[in-house]
Amino acid sequence: MSPQPRLPVVLLWHMHQPQYRDAVSGEYILPWTYLHAIKDYADMAAHLEANPKARAVVNFAPILVEQLEELATRVSAHLSDAEPLPDPVLALLSESPIPTAVEARRALLQACLRAQRTRLIERYPAYAELADLAETFDTPARIGYASDQYLRDIAMWYHIAWLGETVKRSDARVAALIERARDFGPAHRRVLLELIGDLLAGLLGRYRTLAERGQVELAMSPYAHPILPLLIDFQSARESLPTAPLPDAARYPGGEARAAWHMQEALRVFRRAFGREPAGCWPSEGAISASALAVLEAHGMRWAASGGSVLHGCLRSTALDGSETPELRAWQMPGSALSLCFRHDGLSDLIGFTYQGWHGDDAVRNFIAELERLAKEQADQPGAMALIALDGENAWEHYPFNGYYFLQGLYAALASHPLLELTTLSDALAQRPKREALPHVVAGSWVHGTLATWIGDPDKNAGWDRLVQAKLVADEVLADATLPAAHRTAIERQLALCESSDWFWWFGDYNPGEAVRDFDRLFRHQLASLYRLLGRSVPESLSQPISVGRGAPEGGGVMRRAQA
Repeated sequence: MSPQPRLPVVLLWHMHQPQYRDAVSGEYILPWTYLHAIKDYADMAAHLEANPKARAVVNFAPILVEQLEELATRVSAHLSDAEPLPDPVLALLSESPIPTAVEARRALLQACLRAQRTRLIERYPAYAELADLAETFDTPARIGYASDQYLRDIAMWYHIAWLGETVKRSDARVAALIERARDFGPAHRRVLLELIGDLLAGLLGRYRTLAERGQVELAMSPYAHPILPLLIDFQSARESLPTAPLPDAARYPGGEARAAWHMQEALRVFRRAFGREPAGCWPSEGAISASALAVLEAHGMRWAASGGSVLHGCLRSTALDGSETPELRAWQMPGSALSLCFRHDGLSDLIGFTYQGWHGDDAVRNFIAELERLAKEQADQPGAMALIALDGENAWEHYPFNGYYFLQGLYAALASHPLLELTTLSDALAQRPKREALPHVVAGSWVHGTLATWIGDPDKNAGWDRLVQAKLVADEVLADATLPAAHRTAIERQLALCESSDWFWWFGDYNPGEAVRDFDRLFRHQLASLYRLLGRSVPESLSQPISVGRGAPEGGGVMRRAQA
């Protein structure tokens, strides 16, 4: 009897952060890009480096790539030439004076507490002690008791806690700082800044090397992570939710051209950063429509991936409705050469949510058992494969030790399993050329198979209307044939930042107040910067919040399960 063929298993990790930099001051308004870089992006590379048989697809949003490059350059410039650091929280590690204004000091104190309490703060008694003191100091009347030394110490612990687990276990500098625990001086802060600089400077090169070794397939999203179906046509939201409320504007003006711009710019950044052509694309939030897929294929993509719930929506009311695990097949639209792959939502959510409270070994055993079951069920299906896709950055802070034992065990178990073949999407598709015929595409995303996370809610629709107003003004200015090329490019890039998906993700009162406030403010700030580039007055409406959050969603709302 011939041995059972191994089931191809693909892990796709999506890396994305929106542009947090103020276009006017050059200062980063939120620290998430460099914090995820030194923790999650560093760890995800290290786990692959530690196991030469491990393989994965790593998908980068190009706007993230540019931020990583800029942050590395600016930290290096600070270390070599004392140039200002780009982030006020990071600057607490330098010798720059700490602001004396009451609200500025409170903002810095609050920022140094934005870490998962159980996994990041309480792991370190010295950090937990400082965090407890912060509850006393964080009032206008008491912030004066928080000395500069206290603020610099809590900033040190904030950044130590946010370091990747592989960094903490391999770099002696971290162990020495943890042992010291308090009263960090300029030399100690310099050591931590140098470590952060090293991590930022080497990060993209590590992924490029992994790709050159054949362990990683690098893929991309559209440049600034827009929701392509909505850029092209607001009506696409009604393909999955026929009664969805829409913005006042009938459509986003020139949306198809903007979708093409995001792909062209993404390709430019990807080629420069990684020295190769991407074969595939995780469209922003896995959001697809027939028109969006046509844009991807027109820009050379050979595969695109989305959520299993999207595929189920596409098959509804067809002869294939009710098919068991259709997401274990590759699909193709009539007349298209673009291969469509859909993630197994249940397996993906196990990693994204369920396993964070499990012992790492138990989680690995359970996950492998689920895959073994699929492998046996699909033994007589030659085209089967399993795609597990999720954020490569947001789940791990909820795991013990940043998911260290889970990820280490997962790669080890998959890399040498008799029934499972850890591979990449391009290799899996090349080895299994069969494609199922997908009759039509119903627009949706990996969240519930719809686009409701980004449109339909009154606040989300209000955000789109403000963006449409700005786009109409931009179109007027860009129509001037005498506009200098550099100015035209600056406008197009700033417009792209305003088109990012993140603003619309966070609008809605079901989201937490702090996050809604931050992203609402940043969206309005990006729009105001666009108006200034256009030489027009900033509308008064942009001085008022669009949305107010009052919710407490799972995990703070940064990730969502595939099903409600």
